[in-house]
Amino acid sequence: MKPMSSSQQSSFKQVALIGRYHTPGVASNLAQLSAFLRQRGCGVLLERETARNCGMPEADALDYVQIGAQADLAVVLGGDGSMLNAARHLACYGVPLVGVNQGRLGFMTDIAASDMLHKIGQLLDGLYSTEQRALLTARVLREGKPVFETLALNDVVVNKGAASRLVELQVHVDGQFVFDLRADGLIIATPTGSTAYALSSNGPIMHPDLRGLVLVPISPHTLSNRPIALSDRAVLDITLVRAADARLHFDGQPQYDLIEGDRVVVQQAPHTITFVHPSGYSYYAMLREKLHWSESL
Repeated sequence: MKPMSSSQQSSFKQVALIGRYHTPGVASNLAQLSAFLRQRGCGVLLERETARNCGMPEADALDYVQIGAQADLAVVLGGDGSMLNAARHLACYGVPLVGVNQGRLGFMTDIAASDMLHKIGQLLDGLYSTEQRALLTARVLREGKPVFETLALNDVVVNKGAASRLVELQVHVDGQFVFDLRADGLIIATPTGSTAYALSSNGPIMHPDLRGLVLVPISPHTLSNRPIALSDRAVLDITLVRAADARLHFDGQPQYDLIEGDRVVVQQAPHTITFVHPSGYSYYAMLREKLHWSESL
């Protein structure tokens, strides 16, 4: 992480506000934060769907393309899902993100709603650190032709759908055969996503500064199929050998139905997303809080 000091002038002149839809308290917090930012001399850009769903004026609201062209910072009021959505939309524009937690766990939303104005004020005063987070691209090839492509910050998952039967996958890394897998599915996670679905499937926690990926089988038929940490330069090629009802998920979103013979090619995306952390942020303190480490027995 790269720290900023109070002697450095904040470059956040145009601030985009993105809110989790239909969540109690978001509309009032958006209005409060908007007024605060204007008092501090910042321009405020409201994301269009946020305005529509929170009952706010849409006349001056912007879509993600416009926000990407104009914003110096995006503040996301919501949970990790809201941060993931904003990251996928804004990564290619280089707009940094900071999260105000209005969800539950909030591994990526550092600021408590109750402390929102104080912490955002610190950011505007130059008291923050920045951190680069890697993303993944996933392409589906059917009979050798690309039929779908997506971007993910947390993970790309190939798994069974509603059917109870296991999927059978053949996995190659950088053109080398790794294993045949019979399982409920397979997770390819970034360090950011190592605390999400991969963690619940017994994958390792990876510090965000690590340059790597993790390959995590989901309930494998053979218990010797264990998670594997890979280089961030690795290209994964996953072929569906047998799959009655398989699907591709990214960042927890079901997105594309797969059929036998499909190949899913996953690799690190060419761009990253910048997370902005308020003064005093610690990754390890976040883990202790969210995972309830060091609690008295």
